[in-house]
Amino acid sequence: MSKRNPIIAAVPGRFAPLYVPAVIDLVLVLIFCAIGRRSHDETGALAGLATTAWPFLIGAVVGWAATWALYRDKFDAFLLVPTGIIVWVSTVAIGMVLRAISGQGTAFSFVVVASTVLALFLLGWRALARVISARRN
Repeated sequence: MSKRNPIIAAVPGRFAPLYVPAVIDLVLVLIFCAIGRRSHDETGALAGLATTAWPFLIGAVVGWAATWALYRDKFDAFLLVPTGIIVWVSTVAIGMVLRAISGQGTAFSFVVVASTVLALFLLGWRALARVISARRN
């Protein structure tokens, strides 16, 4: 029985470097933050985006680290459960805590919108990847 290389994330029938799904998650978090800033006509493009994004990016990185630590032997970055769920919950929960600590808004409606959009983004691409992969096999 050969052991899988933990630096390679399995996709049914294919393999991708582990950084690919991590980069996808981080880019989607940045897109979420950019959409939010744009919808509120906020200025200061890059500095403002960095200010808005850093709590969520840290949350996503913590989610990745937690998933890796808990499921190292059977780690699959493309799975909805546990990877997608842990990264999503961590991104939202830690992101909101860090926003509150740093004096940024955490209104209930924002928490609901952020949770919903980040679920769609962080879980949606994984579900889509599975569907596409299943159709190719």
